[in-house]
Amino acid sequence: MKRQLRQPRVAELVASRIRQQILDGTLPAGSMLPKQEDLLEDFDVSLPSMREALRILEVEGLVDVRRGNVGGAVVRVPGPDEAGYTLALVLQSRSVPLDDVATALRSFEPRCAALCAERRDRKRTVLPTLQRNIDQSEAALDDAETFMTLARGFHEELVAGCGNETMRLVVGSLERLWSAQTKQLAERTLDLGDFASRGVREAGLAEHVAIVEHISAGDADAAERAARDHYARPERHAAIGRGLSVSADALRGGH
Repeated sequence: MKRQLRQPRVAELVASRIRQQILDGTLPAGSMLPKQEDLLEDFDVSLPSMREALRILEVEGLVDVRRGNVGGAVVRVPGPDEAGYTLALVLQSRSVPLDDVATALRSFEPRCAALCAERRDRKRTVLPTLQRNIDQSEAALDDAETFMTLARGFHEELVAGCGNETMRLVVGSLERLWSAQTKQLAERTLDLGDFASRGVREAGLAEHVAIVEHISAGDADAAERAARDHYARPERHAAIGRGLSVSADALRGGH
């Protein structure tokens, strides 16, 4: 028995063409799509089909449709924040605990440290940002809340500097989720977890310094090992979310 192939709807074909123009940069982020009457003429489709195509793109987060007299569709290009929010929704739907996110980061982030050390341009692209974070963290040792924010920023910058776009997006999304949720929990409970101890803050900073030194020396194995040892100590990561599940609410503002 032959299977009947599903024919794409007109709206899906229109959405596919516009989507491609957005993703290849023909329609840049922040630009307006052509007026509705121009789109109808260009694609030679009915008004219901065009509206459905725009609805598809709006659901995908590729356009913001503004209705009314000054309406129109503004182009959006997906980035790490959108990816992180979508990932958080999926994890929340499965009641994934925050500890599960921490375990993933313990596996992925050390490899990002190694990739940073392997970059030939690391002294220009990676080290200035990490060293600036180190300097700011040292100045904030007596301010637990500020230090915690900077410590999370160090990990985000480490991933951002790895040079591998897939790792930057996937691991960066996890970093954003972890940072946003622990920040939200700290604000709600006024509990900074183990970061409330100055000794923990000093030890964490020293470990960050060691990671940066290995990256500077171009020693990928040592950088990965130092990052892995650092992440093996849960007290370094303000585990105020123990026992809680992932919630996308913390990322909603960024999305």
